[in-house]
Amino acid sequence: MTDFAPLIDIEVEHDDWTEVLPEVSGVVTGAIEAAFAHLGAKEQLDIVVLLTDDAEMKALNKEFRQKNAPTNVLSFPAPDMMHPHLGDIAFGFETCVREAKEQSKTLKDHVAHLSVHGALHLLGYDHLNDAEAEEMEDLERQILKGLGIADPYLNIG
Repeated sequence: MTDFAPLIDIEVEHDDWTEVLPEVSGVVTGAIEAAFAHLGAKEQLDIVVLLTDDAEMKALNKEFRQKNAPTNVLSFPAPDMMHPHLGDIAFGFETCVREAKEQSKTLKDHVAHLSVHGALHLLGYDHLNDAEAEEMEDLERQILKGLGIADPYLNIG
């Protein structure tokens, strides 16, 4: 069987993304494609990515997770009836920038990591317990290593 890269539609809702990281679409696309390749995707699926700001992320987080705060990335798996649409991923600009600085990472590497993380969520991975978290983090490390990106968990306090 042939491995399939996902079809990725990137919607830039907050212009700071492309001003601060002009190659953001390529970073997101490359990282998600690397996750699919690593896992050997066997069918064509599609994903919508929203690059937005913290205000929108706070609203999404409150509506869907009952958390009244912005966050870095959210994944929304699509219902099976929407197949081949796998789901949506949203990124909050200000939180991603702040975290990259706090963790002494480039924004590019941080966004690549969060793209892989979001894609894994859409593919059914989670981190609700220690075993799941360890499995997901190991996959993230392997995929990012293939992209030449260091272990993203080394500088997290």
